[in-house]
Amino acid sequence: MREATSLRLVVGVSGGIAAYKAVGVIRAFVQDGHEVQVIATPSAYEFVGKATLEAISRQPVFDSLYDDVSQVRHVELGQNADAVVIAPATAHTLASLTAGLAPDLLGNAVLARRGPLVVAPAMHTEMWTNAATVHNISVLRTRGVIIVDPATGPLTGQDSGVGRMAEVHSIVAATYAAVGSRVHDLAGVRILITGGGTREYLDPVRFIGNASSGRQAVALAEAARVRGATVRFIAGFMDVDVPSGISVTRVESAEQMHGAVRAELDSSDVLIMAAAVADYRAKQVSDNKLKKLTLGSSPSIELTENADILADAARHSRCLAIGFAAETTSDDDELIALARQKAAAKGAAAIVANRVGPDLGIGTLENSVVIVAADGRELGRAQGNKLFVAQGILDAIVQLRG
Repeated sequence: MREATSLRLVVGVSGGIAAYKAVGVIRAFVQDGHEVQVIATPSAYEFVGKATLEAISRQPVFDSLYDDVSQVRHVELGQNADAVVIAPATAHTLASLTAGLAPDLLGNAVLARRGPLVVAPAMHTEMWTNAATVHNISVLRTRGVIIVDPATGPLTGQDSGVGRMAEVHSIVAATYAAVGSRVHDLAGVRILITGGGTREYLDPVRFIGNASSGRQAVALAEAARVRGATVRFIAGFMDVDVPSGISVTRVESAEQMHGAVRAELDSSDVLIMAAAVADYRAKQVSDNKLKKLTLGSSPSIELTENADILADAARHSRCLAIGFAAETTSDDDELIALARQKAAAKGAAAIVANRVGPDLGIGTLENSVVIVAADGRELGRAQGNKLFVAQGILDAIVQLRG
């Protein structure tokens, strides 16, 4: 199910290096069909240009308390917003929010709002863990402010640690949950999702793997949870974290993933096999590192086929089994034909066929999919950021369950 109505959202951008990520947040909301009004603090323009924010939001950007004074703009923006989202929120912004200050247009909009406030902090680790910031976050939470906790990873310069702004899909999902804009059409449904890539070791240091980032699977998990589902996640090797609060089983090989899926099938209603699972593994794994000198210039490795997890689940469980087919074809008809062929061969309820290439699909931020049912029907298409695509896939699952 798509959004029943368009939301009116205010996205505040404060002056931190993560301001460039706000462009992705704004774009995701716009792609989902919502009206986005951006308010930038004066220091935000040190990191992202006004023209960029206006182009992505498709709206003029307001940054002054004295814009459209006759329309009482400084109050009207907050009053009419279904939600106010601040991404990124610097330590200074958090302190200002806690004190209830309104030194600029964003502060006024926050105080005048009627809807929820969603805040995505971003700063250096020392600032995030400082007693003043810890206190401010605690106070904001007690007031009902939704805090999308920062992630751990590389920061500005050589620093690394907790403090980088949460991923776009996390902020968008938190906003939808806050305003209740998604009908809970998956309430009570138990969904098992696999994500990331598997590794098939040749020796203690070498393996057969792939470039899967796990982003599409994580987007599916977050979207399903917002729509009311109980989500369990089986994770291979991924570039992104599984959202907090979701039960996770971590695996390495295809064989381990197969065992983990089988253990969860009887207590699941839907299986979404979004993981990139290796089709083959080495027939014999060396206990010691394989040496180039002994292998020679043209080594050969004997492979054996891994079990087909999706086909096994479709045969031996009551789960609605949904698979993925990553294809390099640029021909639309061929893509659909391949999806139909795979659905029939594996007995899956549906196949999500996605085009993959240098800038699309595996390892990227965007995806393009066609969802094909076992009977050959085209259930839907989605293209764009992976959270948007996830919603389209879940829409198809709702159709199939209906």
